[in-house]
Amino acid sequence: MRRRMRWQLPLFLLLAGFTAVNLTPVIWGMLISIKQPVDAFSVPPKLIFTPTLEFHQQVWVEKEFWHFLINSVIISACTVLLSVSVGTMAAYGLSRLSNRTSRGLLFGLLAMRMFPHILLAIPFFLLAKTLGLINTYPAMILALVAINQPFTIWLMRSFFVDVPHELYEAAAIDGCNAWQVFARVALPVVRPGLWVTALFSLLLAYNEFLFALVLTGPDTKTLPVAIAE
Repeated sequence: MRRRMRWQLPLFLLLAGFTAVNLTPVIWGMLISIKQPVDAFSVPPKLIFTPTLEFHQQVWVEKEFWHFLINSVIISACTVLLSVSVGTMAAYGLSRLSNRTSRGLLFGLLAMRMFPHILLAIPFFLLAKTLGLINTYPAMILALVAINQPFTIWLMRSFFVDVPHELYEAAAIDGCNAWQVFARVALPVVRPGLWVTALFSLLLAYNEFLFALVLTGPDTKTLPVAIAE
């Protein structure tokens, strides 16, 4: 017990220091956002100052950044809903196939994900322009679903592979059809992985910049594009 306590304290201090270092830029940025310019750019930095929300008012109200935030939330949420739904079903199907059969498909998906986004930006733009989808939500959502699908399938397949096949066999013996086995047996077992996949898909969609710059317009501009401007 004492040995365990001796290891826990240094580990806790190390993790606390690591967390403090990583949070320093975030805290510093928050402090700058409530400073006057003369205080924000003073040398040495001022730690004692009169806070102000004037610049938050300018950004969120006068420049309507709340509108860009809503666009990002709508696009990200719809992307996660479609990407995780389709990717989960595809991953389940690939997990039930033999490794030799699914290997080619998986590496093909991985190769698609390895393409630099700049190579795909122009084809997506031309396709969206031809269909009249520039400056619309569907163009951005479908592009992000196509980009994130390989990641979603690979991640969800790793969770489905760990599910014992005896569970599937037992469900089939009890009279479940293929869809019931998937919905009532497989999904509840991999629910934590489903949340992890949805979270990572949300982060990837929310932070996407290049495709948002190419496919969105004044009405659908996302927060990363607005910040860059």
